[in-house]
Amino acid sequence: MRAGALRHQIWIKGPTITTDANAEVTETWGTVTVCWAAIEPLRGREWIASGMENSEITARGWIRYVSGIEPTMQVYYGTRTFEIVSVINPDERNRELELRLKELVHT
Repeated sequence: MRAGALRHQIWIKGPTITTDANAEVTETWGTVTVCWAAIEPLRGREWIASGMENSEITARGWIRYVSGIEPTMQVYYGTRTFEIVSVINPDERNRELELRLKELVHT
């Protein structure tokens, strides 16, 4: 992986579940790592479902290998948030990770 391709600074965050004294559950997102990535949009599509307009943008990202990255985590890039759909370690060489991403659209 060429260093020049990693031009997008991202934050990868994981969920933390806490329960307070009233047994109320709260989910917060804590930073797992901040790193440089290559982010590439794959496709965009819009459709109307249940009378509401929705949009889905899928992207692919590459980062240098970081252990512990899981599909339960999210990628924050600028003002955009992506759900990690899958994490691929090409050839199991622990050199880089390919992240398949689904953008979360905030309404």
